[in-house]
Order: sequence, then C-alpha cells, then structure tokens
Amino acid sequence: MDKKTEKRFSLPGLGGLTIIDKYILKRYLATFGVMLLLFIPIGIVIDVSEKIDKMLENKIPFLDIAFYYYNFTIYFANSLFPIFLFLSIIWFTSKLANNTEIIAILGSGISFARFLRPYIIGASIVSILVLLMGFFLVPSASEEFNNFRYTYLKGGGKEAMHGDNTDVYRQINDHEFIYVNSFNPETKMAFNFSLEKFKKEQLMSKMTASRIKWNPEDSTYTLYDYTKRTVGAMGDKIEKAPEKKFRFAFDLEDLTPLVYIAETLSLSELNAFIEKERKRGSSNINVYLVVLYKKYSVPVSAFILTIIAVSVSAMKRRGGMGTNLAIGIAIAFAFVFFDKIFGTIAEKSSFSPLVAVWLPNIFFGILAIYLLRNAKR
Repeated sequence: MDKKTEKRFSLPGLGGLTIIDKYILKRYLATFGVMLLLFIPIGIVIDVSEKIDKMLENKIPFLDIAFYYYNFTIYFANSLFPIFLFLSIIWFTSKLANNTEIIAILGSGISFARFLRPYIIGASIVSILVLLMGFFLVPSASEEFNNFRYTYLKGGGKEAMHGDNTDVYRQINDHEFIYVNSFNPETKMAFNFSLEKFKKEQLMSKMTASRIKWNPEDSTYTLYDYTKRTVGAMGDKIEKAPEKKFRFAFDLEDLTPLVYIAETLSLSELNAFIEKERKRGSSNINVYLVVLYKKYSVPVSAFILTIIAVSVSAMKRRGGMGTNLAIGIAIAFAFVFFDKIFGTIAEKSSFSPLVAVWLPNIFFGILAIYLLRNAKR
C-alpha cells in the first residue's frame, strides 16, 4: 500500500492501525465471540439432555450443577476453540467477499499480505488469551469438571478416577521400588505390599506386608503381617511383626494418580509433576507430556487456521458462503481429527509426544502456505 492510501485509511491514536484494520479486527473478534455464545449453550443443552436422568437419580444440588456447567463452559470452549475460530473467520470473510469489500480493499492498492495484518493481530490476541487460560484457568476448571463427572455421572464413581488399581509397580526414588497387588484410593489401603531397596542394582532389603493402611491422625502407615529381610554379607537378617507402624516419604495416592491429573495442574506444577513421574518410571509419562506440549501448540494453531480460513474464503465463489463454509468445516474437523489421532498414538505407544502434538500444526502450516500463495494470485 502506498503512503497516500495508508494515510487516507489511517486512524490517529491507534498505534498505526488503519480504518480497515480496525474494521476487520472488530469483525474478527466479534464474530469469534458470537460463535462461542452460539455453540456453548447448544453444548450445554446437549449435555443436560444426556445426563439429566443421572442428575435427578443422584439428587445433585442445583448449585453443584450450576458450578459444573460453569466449568463445562471453560472446558468446552478451550477444547473446541480451533473449530469456533476457524468457522467464525470463514463466516465473516466470506461475507466480505460476497459484498465485494475485499475486491475494493485490494483494488485500492493494498497487497494481500497487508490485508492479512488485522487477521494476524486478531490471532495474536486469541492466542495470548488461550495460552493464559491453558496455564491458569483451564486446570482448575478441568479438575472440578472431571471431579463432578467421576463422582456423579460416570460408571465406577470415584474409584474410576484412579484408573487401574491392580498390580501397581512404581519407583518412588532412585533406590526404592513399591509393588501392591491392589489399592483402594477411598480407604487409602493397599494389599500385598512390598518395598524393595537397591544399591547399584543389588538388593539391600525387602519389606513386605499383607496390608498397608494410611493413618491420617499421625501421618503414619500401619503394616499388617510385617516382614523385613535385610541382605547381609554374612547372612540375611529377618524381622517380623503382626503389626508395625512406619513413616514413609510417599503418598499411597501417588501409586495411581488421577487419570486426568495432568489437565488439573498449572504449568509449574505440571513440569514438577512430570519430572517426578519421570524419575519414578511412570508408564503414563507420554500422557502427561501430550498435555504439556498442547499448552503451547494450541495457541500456535490460531495463526495457522486464521491464514487457511482467509485464503479459503477471500475468493468469491459460485456457491457463495455455503461453499466456503463447507470447505471450512471439512478442514476444521480434519485438523481436530488429526490432533486427536496423533495425541492418542503418542499416549498409547512409544511415539514421541512432542512430534505427535506438533505434526498437525506442521501439516496444516504447509497447507496454509500453499493456500496463501494461491490466494495471492
């Protein structure tokens, strides 16, 4: 855009934003907000229709239900924000194209790359908002949302929160390993307990008990049918007792963390938790890493989807807005599909979580570059 055109469309006091920039940016943010306001109530209605029977059966207080849907709104909006953003851009950009406003803007001497500037500013605002929500607001909302679901709505109740509680084997530090045949998180009691201590891959001692129980009054554990074998150079030492109390530097709940624990932690807590689980040799480490990497990859997708949406919808087509929306919906659901597929592959296999989380952005980033080049022509 030449200087005369820039001056003609500029607005004073807006840090270099022109009238066109402000017009498009307003439409970008307003349409995205309206899209959220339209789809979130629909999501709530569908969720209520599916769960109303269990809510009435369990006689859940109204305030608990209201709080659940407050957290549901945050959880739902964060999960599906790429679709909402993509469709909103397709919608208002198609209207601009159908009204020949884009032709007028480009005909005034503004390049297509310059035309994209307010879209990139809008994507930056949305990305920062999503990033901050993912770090601070979504974890607490996810915790309350999932607690409600597992307490009142899902089969298995609270016990299902901890996933598989049988044949649990964990490393609790560099030298000690715990095994329990089964664990009840409600009573904080485990059965067929053993604690092995190693030094340079050599067994130093092994403690066993038919049952171990947490004592909240004095923060100790009671071991029933206790036996301890200490390996010695001149012979092993055996210690037995029908019942004995100990203080351990671990929590029985650490044996089987909540299945959704990673979603409920802030960024610093999640990093510390992953490091602790890595030292323990957790088999769920990939699940936690996927959650961590998505906190960074999802905001980046706002830029990629914005460029794709503008490139697809800036052209006036014979089918009008309907054609653009059909293309947009197909691309948006393809993005979400690949995002979920690669995330699941990383969680269930040895595939790198970092690569799995960023592959959809890489694939659709290449698509964005290709579509942008075509749109410029």
